Amino acid sequence: MDNVYITSAGFFLPNDPVSNEEMEDYLGRINGKDSALKNRILKQNGIKFRHYAIDKKQQSSHTNAEMAAHAVNHALERSALSPKDIELLATGTTQADLPVPGFGSMVHANLNFSACEVASFQSVCASGMMALKDAFAQIKSGEKTNAVCVGSEFSSRLFKGSRFEAQKVNSLSFDAEFLRWMLSDGAGALVLENKKSSKGLSLRIDWIDIKSHAHELPLCMYTGKTDNKSGDEPTWLDYPDYESASQAGALNLKQDVRLLDRVVQKGVTHFFELIDDKKMDVSAIDWLCCHYSSEFFKQPIKDLMAKGGASIPDEKWFSNLTTKGNTGAASIFIMLEELMFSGKLKAGDTILCMVPESGRFITSFMKLTVVGADSSGQKKYEVREVEAPELVLEERPVAEWIVRQLTNVWIDFETALLRVPIITKMHQGTLTLEDYKLLLHDLRQQVIDGSQWITRAASCIDIELFELRSAFIKHAATEHKDYQLLERNYEALNVPVENIRTGKKNIGSLALSAFMFNQAGKPNPIDLLGAMFIIEGIGKRLAGHWGKMMQDQLELADDQVSFFTYHGVADENHFHRLEKALDHPKMNMDIATAIVKTAKTTARLYRMQLEELGNY
Repeated sequence: MDNVYITSAGFFLPNDPVSNEEMEDYLGRINGKDSALKNRILKQNGIKFRHYAIDKKQQSSHTNAEMAAHAVNHALERSALSPKDIELLATGTTQADLPVPGFGSMVHANLNFSACEVASFQSVCASGMMALKDAFAQIKSGEKTNAVCVGSEFSSRLFKGSRFEAQKVNSLSFDAEFLRWMLSDGAGALVLENKKSSKGLSLRIDWIDIKSHAHELPLCMYTGKTDNKSGDEPTWLDYPDYESASQAGALNLKQDVRLLDRVVQKGVTHFFELIDDKKMDVSAIDWLCCHYSSEFFKQPIKDLMAKGGASIPDEKWFSNLTTKGNTGAASIFIMLEELMFSGKLKAGDTILCMVPESGRFITSFMKLTVVGADSSGQKKYEVREVEAPELVLEERPVAEWIVRQLTNVWIDFETALLRVPIITKMHQGTLTLEDYKLLLHDLRQQVIDGSQWITRAASCIDIELFELRSAFIKHAATEHKDYQLLERNYEALNVPVENIRTGKKNIGSLALSAFMFNQAGKPNPIDLLGAMFIIEGIGKRLAGHWGKMMQDQLELADDQVSFFTYHGVADENHFHRLEKALDHPKMNMDIATAIVKTAKTTARLYRMQLEELGNY
């Protein structure tokens, strides 16, 4: 059985933090009146700030699936894995955006993943732990080598004042209004692997234990009916129409607060059972990440632990409820993310996670052991200010227009590149040698086409434009040398050079090469100067910078990275030839417009090539 490690974590909290005083500005006042219960409930739960994915007009800024995807991307940006590597996406939420299909499918649709297995868990707070248990079991058994788990909640849209006003009520019952001041929005994600991180701290999952007590306790937190009695009252789907169900309040999210002490009791009882089963030694616990919905419940939990002789001192408790809010299924993920990157953990520490759920009483626990180096030692690389390669042309209206337009195209291009996974990994210091080999492999398939499309373009340029034909031919010669240099770098990594020579183009490289050859075969394809601006600009502005980052973090020799470092110097001369071509006396606005369009297209396709590494 494989060990399973949490190797990265991420979160997403929508929009700016919302204070207690602002809550009704976002959720809306019912019948224009301030709530009489709000301050009393907030005083007990201790929450100071939370986040909402709605604005003050109660309009949604994100979907639940989009928030989950943002959290997943944040976790993967810190990971050595790329989105295309993920084998399993396991999700948990209380209320998805759609009743059908599953939440996992909707999240997957918002991610740049390849085909993978998905799992959708719908419960309340424990649904995140259910997703985590599924991923843990699959990696433990060897069926998967990695997974991403995400918990996400979008509760605020259930509490809009307009929903309650439509029920024509003067005031809400306590069980309907209570949750309005308790729940908020957000998402958290964890990356799981069968090996620990090579870059920094990991959390080994020792076990996860989940128990339902629904067979002995009634509904506590629910929606879909008007009360929590076990009689024959209809559910929301049994009403003659949806409007009738809504008018009756069957769609309100409610909680029977009189039962909440049973959640505490069941949770602590489960805690004692784990001790009796020798799954943990309380004295060895260094951190307790306990998800509780309100600070009000912390003391009763501590009191019951003390009565059983299993106290955990205050300094070992970790929570961010007061600043991040109660985000249900996402809470434990958001909590672990903050602790994992807090700098407080050291190798050998033991973390106990406790997540009770009041829906119909589920208790869940997880034990983690910290392994690996402190993540604070991981070197990151500064993101430089985005700026376009300088073009120096004669002061003519057409030339000035080209410079302005190409500058804008470049700034958009370089800004977008910073979000591409391989580039993000370079800056985060999480690039692996396998990532670098894949980058060389996929670039070579497009670079070798470079000299061919440029030669074709040169042959289609009229003799009257001899200087431009000459510029294209000179560019073709340098491109021919480039792919040979790239192959030598690849071979210097102790990889058979045949692997790269017989490789396939990824779908981005296919699109880029197809576009280039198509344009190159047209009469007088001067617009390809726009493509040369992008490609030579990468050499002049980015290649050397990327090469230095990769050489430093992967400890590469000069002959293993010279394809990149060489361009930082050589492409300065190439750029001068481009400037001379753009200054041609026959340049006019029609040609200039075509050049800019081709530059824009090349930029998008080049980025696609980097986004689709390994996707053949």
